[in-house]
Amino acid sequence: MTRQDFHVHTTFSDGKNSMEEMVRAAVVLGMDRIGFSDHSHTSFDLSYCMKKENYPAYLQEGRMLREKYREQIQILLGIEQDYYSDVTPEGVDYVIGAVHYLHLGDEYVEIDWGTDIIKKACEKYFNGDIYALTACYFDTVSKVVEKTSCDLIAHFDLISLYIEKDPLFDRNDPRYIRAWKQALDRLLAYGIPFEINTGAVSRGYRTFPYPDRPMIDYIKDRGGRLLLSSDSHRTDMLMYGFGAYEHLL
Repeated sequence: MTRQDFHVHTTFSDGKNSMEEMVRAAVVLGMDRIGFSDHSHTSFDLSYCMKKENYPAYLQEGRMLREKYREQIQILLGIEQDYYSDVTPEGVDYVIGAVHYLHLGDEYVEIDWGTDIIKKACEKYFNGDIYALTACYFDTVSKVVEKTSCDLIAHFDLISLYIEKDPLFDRNDPRYIRAWKQALDRLLAYGIPFEINTGAVSRGYRTFPYPDRPMIDYIKDRGGRLLLSSDSHRTDMLMYGFGAYEHLL
């Protein structure tokens, strides 16, 4: 199997290491390819994303490193394009499409910043019906290819990030299952691969990567494609757990 990882963050967004530090770590790991995918700009939340003015530097740095390390590793330049990003990427090799928020009322509700935020949104906008909220989430995800023109679909069930620590819902509930199946049916029609994302495992939130096993089986049974990614924000996360999960592909 080719040793590669295309979901990698750096200090250009919310990563802890520079591009070059990540490249050097990838070389030590014997990786064949590394793809950078820092977070696209979102004007309503600047805490984690790339600054608009740093976008040219991001591309310049990546291209410089591509040439510097061309004998050791192939470097690709991508972007993790949020559904609600206000910047359309240009000059990148690939786009990862992602949904990190729900746009409810006049606010953007973070899906991956703790269960308290989700619980409050559920009470405020869905009368406490968590399955109505999850249905809204999966309906948004179902349109991520249409919205971002992505080449890879990120963490399909990000809504379940905290499910093992603080169960907000039952993953076996028919309403939940119906919602994610409808989303997958829509996305599978595009022929775009889904990532098996080990980021929640490396951070200790989950013991199994995104998406859940029934979703992986559903994708595979319908001819969908899957790709391992680490969603790494540090050098020690690169290709995290790939050996343990490559059998899922």
